[in-house]
Amino acid sequence: MTIEFPVEPRYASQRERFLQAATAAGAAVVSYEHPLRAPAGETLATDVAWLGPSDARRVLVAISGTHGVEGYYGSACQTAWLRELGTRALPAGVAVMMVHLINPWGTAWVRRVNEDNIDLNRNYLDFNAPLPVNARYEAIHEIYTCRDLDGPGRARADAQLAAQLRSMGWPEYQAIVGAGQYAHADGLFYGGKEAAWSNQTLRAIIDRFLTPAQVAIAFDLHTGAGPFGYPMLMAIAQARYPALADAQTLYGPWLHTLVTDAQAAVSDTGVVARATGYTSQAMLDALPGTRLMQLVIECGTYAEGPMHEALRNDHWLHLHGDPHDARGRQISRALFDAFLPADEDWRDIAWRRTRQVWERALKALPDLHRTPRAV
Repeated sequence: MTIEFPVEPRYASQRERFLQAATAAGAAVVSYEHPLRAPAGETLATDVAWLGPSDARRVLVAISGTHGVEGYYGSACQTAWLRELGTRALPAGVAVMMVHLINPWGTAWVRRVNEDNIDLNRNYLDFNAPLPVNARYEAIHEIYTCRDLDGPGRARADAQLAAQLRSMGWPEYQAIVGAGQYAHADGLFYGGKEAAWSNQTLRAIIDRFLTPAQVAIAFDLHTGAGPFGYPMLMAIAQARYPALADAQTLYGPWLHTLVTDAQAAVSDTGVVARATGYTSQAMLDALPGTRLMQLVIECGTYAEGPMHEALRNDHWLHLHGDPHDARGRQISRALFDAFLPADEDWRDIAWRRTRQVWERALKALPDLHRTPRAV
């Protein structure tokens, strides 16, 4: 099965291809329209494609676009697999649900975050409880708010960053900034003060489609962390959960398990273990009656320095630039290329490994057992 990765960041084209593939496969489609618009005025929406029996109690779920710009990888994989699934029968009693671009604004505007500068993977929290405090972020916040992209202010910010890196190195620094923060809406990895539209929409999708499921395997699709060309399969949660043993049996040494905690050690996966508000934990919390194997596919791209530079420049564009002028388009294009490398081998490996992971899950679903209810 071939795959068509985009060469340009065009949201409308990605959505059109996905909807065409879903329709051709015979999937039922439900769309959740976003209140804002894409750059050319197009409608923004999260589309859900359900392929298989409407009453299926065993479901494979794939979610793309939690981080908007990363949705171009996820969307292309979802579309390609839907085209393939439409040519064959699913296992008896099993359905496949594709949640296409849960953060459509971020995908359309080529940003990792949403319309409110919120990192959606820091937003799945109980906002009635005290928000996490990232005290160490305070010392580095001004690195990300300077008004210059390449002037004196940027030079001072670069010097501050260099000093931080000399004192602790990239892994610890990334653990600080990537842990998320809830104090500065103009900062990096901002988690928000309330549930974002995408957060609310995903919870509505879970309630509508997944609550009846007895067994589910769900994948949140990402790029950007880890070694170049290495699609990493991860289980990310605040604690070990009942279906984790199933995941470890099913995938063996392919699976990396990351238990998150504010005091966690630096992870060698490139994914921050000190963050809270992950999609994976939100789904586990929302489906206590389902034996849910909640997993993440993370396709590594470039090293920490270039990736951080792309994010800083994008953040400057958000605060001080114009996304429609030549410089803004250049910055957005650089971010797109950082999270979806043009390298053909990278793209081939990302798709093949993603498909392998999904195919193994689909084959296993009929034989997985539901979690016994407490009596």
